[in-house]
Amino acid sequence: MSSPRPESQPAQQQSVPGTLGEMTPKPDHGEESYRGSGKLTGKAAVITGGDSGIGRAVAIAFAREGADVLIAYLNEHEDAKDTARYVEEAGRKCVLVAGDLADRAHAKTLIPKAVEAFGRVDVLVNNAAFQMSYESLEEVPDEEWDHTLATNLSAMFTLCKDAIPHMQPGASIINSSSVNSDSPSPQLAPYAMTKAAIANFTASLAQMYGEKGIRANSVAPGPIWTPLIPSTMPEEKVESFGGDTPLGRAGQPAELAPVYVLLASDEASYVSGARVAVTGGRPIL
Repeated sequence: MSSPRPESQPAQQQSVPGTLGEMTPKPDHGEESYRGSGKLTGKAAVITGGDSGIGRAVAIAFAREGADVLIAYLNEHEDAKDTARYVEEAGRKCVLVAGDLADRAHAKTLIPKAVEAFGRVDVLVNNAAFQMSYESLEEVPDEEWDHTLATNLSAMFTLCKDAIPHMQPGASIINSSSVNSDSPSPQLAPYAMTKAAIANFTASLAQMYGEKGIRANSVAPGPIWTPLIPSTMPEEKVESFGGDTPLGRAGQPAELAPVYVLLASDEASYVSGARVAVTGGRPIL
């Protein structure tokens, strides 16, 4: 990609869940750089957390590769509409569904809406997540612990369970894990724990549904510049975010999208049970 990659970002803070409009610098989702080549022609995808960040980059890339997309998001309506515009400009159909995935009743509406719109589900990307920084467990509210598990784990379980009956051989499940899955930040203990569980659950799915021709893989991002960062981390950590990686900077969402495209495509027909690191040089086990 030819677009410049900012090496740092100024200290800044937002309220949860954060929006693109308040970020400095603006993340690169591949809006100007991603070029498709038909890798996902005719496929239908569901992407959670698709309004911004990694999910937005994946939605843009999937559309430019030929896929129709349902985007689930919380309440960042302007960001979601802007993402939908890029999908539709690529000539693909986009369905937007707002709501809290921590509410299982809402989560259970997504796959039926995708089937109604597209007739099937070929790719499921469980990407939505919640995190918050704390220096001790005593600071973590009990209800926030429950919310983190509901958003990061229970929603993934619900969507996989609902989507699989509508998937044909060649379908792909891609779950967003994290470098925190085996190198946990102590300030992100609840989040890091869920990311380890996601990697483990994905490995089980790959073995459980391999005989049906359904593949399951996870992606382990390192520090990626998304609205989640200034809305859930202290300002001083935002300013230094990503600086401790071997590449010396935070990654951009656009740098994740090609991995998701590969895992969703028929070119990855023998890739299942993998965890792909996109970490700026930090190893995962």
